[in-house]
Amino acid sequence: MSKLTSKRITRRGFLGGVAMAGVAGAGLMQAGCASGDSGGSGSSATVEGGTLNISLASSPAYLDPAKYTGVYESQIINNVCDTVVQYSMDLSEIVPALATEWTVSEDGATYTFTLRDDVVFQAGEYQDGRAMTAEDIKYSLERSANDSAMNRLDMLDHCNVISDTEIECVLTSPNSSFLTALTDAGNAIVPQEEVEGWGDSFGEHLVGTGPFRMVQFTRDQQTELARNDAYWGEKPNLDGVIFKVITDATQSANALFTGDVDMVTDLKGESLQTVQGDSNYVVDQMDGLNIAYIYMNMVNGPTADQRVRKAILMAVNREDLIAAGYPYGGASEATLPLPKGSWGYDAAVEDTVPVYDPEGARELLAEAGYPDGFSLKYYTSNTTQRLDVATVFQQQLKENLNVDVEINTNDWGAFSEIAAAGQADIYAMGWSWYPDPYFFLNKLFASSEIGALGNGAGFNDPEVDDLLQQALEVTDQDARADLYKQALAKIVEKDPMLVYATEEVCTGLTQGVQGYVQRADQLVYVVNSEVNMSKSA
Repeated sequence: MSKLTSKRITRRGFLGGVAMAGVAGAGLMQAGCASGDSGGSGSSATVEGGTLNISLASSPAYLDPAKYTGVYESQIINNVCDTVVQYSMDLSEIVPALATEWTVSEDGATYTFTLRDDVVFQAGEYQDGRAMTAEDIKYSLERSANDSAMNRLDMLDHCNVISDTEIECVLTSPNSSFLTALTDAGNAIVPQEEVEGWGDSFGEHLVGTGPFRMVQFTRDQQTELARNDAYWGEKPNLDGVIFKVITDATQSANALFTGDVDMVTDLKGESLQTVQGDSNYVVDQMDGLNIAYIYMNMVNGPTADQRVRKAILMAVNREDLIAAGYPYGGASEATLPLPKGSWGYDAAVEDTVPVYDPEGARELLAEAGYPDGFSLKYYTSNTTQRLDVATVFQQQLKENLNVDVEINTNDWGAFSEIAAAGQADIYAMGWSWYPDPYFFLNKLFASSEIGALGNGAGFNDPEVDDLLQQALEVTDQDARADLYKQALAKIVEKDPMLVYATEEVCTGLTQGVQGYVQRADQLVYVVNSEVNMSKSA
């Protein structure tokens, strides 16, 4: 298994090292920081008070856990709400959160959780801060199972409330990824009164049990959070957190330099190099559990023909895409739809991916009936980096295949709706989740995910479905890995997408930020059982 590395950089050089990679608990790859006290200028007394300002590279669209689709929303949800269980910060094991302990039935289809008895919801418009009970777990999880935009709990059949502090979750069939799924922000626990009272606008008035409560959500601008004094865990050091939307990478770095923000998430491009070059700031970097890709419509249009898809793969030079999207570093070349940090990765499959061959691509396209090319609509989010990649892709398809690519950029909400609905000829994005292959291969390629953002391209292969299902029904990780490797090989055979990069997780911080811990899944936890960030002057 490959190692996930973490490093802290100032102008003076590396301050971190390689984190341990191995198997623990459920057999998940560890992806931890070299230091559990990242950020800041070194050891110092904990400072209480103050507001931490964090930039987001794209505007959150849906803060209702059942509706959210991207990491931008989850950054906010995870600091307002709690989940039943959560990942340790190094992603090595599942640890308690709202549940203190759990058991699994012998057949692997029933999970029983014991819950904390000291948790209350933040006061909202429709309840005044009442106690959270097992009924709230049942409501939230069954709501996710039925309504999640990403099918995040499609394995859950129903929940049985045993008592206020005990609940039973019954799955449709044994599913080894259930506990991992419960850690996701989409399965956060929310009060029914607030959801039903606010209706479609609940996300703009999000209420949970987390360390911070939502004060104000201003779309495309910022989300203001304040300390939840009734939080069941350790009292947050900070008075509040403000997530500010800054889509331009240069502007986000400037905001760090001017003091408008204390942290820049998703630091990329020249801004990454600029922040690295200033000793007043810290850059935390680590290999991400992600892939950057261009997914082709498998159902409609020219790309429904595999020969067309293969020709496109052969007509595009990945090195040029990376040079355009990451001219100052921050990514490495990738070819498979699973990050190397996942324990289901199989390097042998890399050899089956079509190589750059423009002449062969033209011959294949002519064979498919398009000797003079055709037109495609390409959809992506409106970040500078995604647009730069799209532009090179457009140029290479025109030059090598005479294919005209119309680039359409949208904010995250509009883009994700178009992609999920199967309306795009091609859509490009990144996918970041957990080390368990389920969260990549099942979510991107299972036919049950058609209509969700992951499989908006309509990938549908019964053999792949069968292998993915088998991998969920066994508990031994080696057996699961073998099944996922078989599925990976069959997926790649269909030429569904152009995977071109794995991005590093890069965060810029002022020296005053204390207690930040970088995660390979990009998530920022300000306060949980392992961290409690603070900010000095």
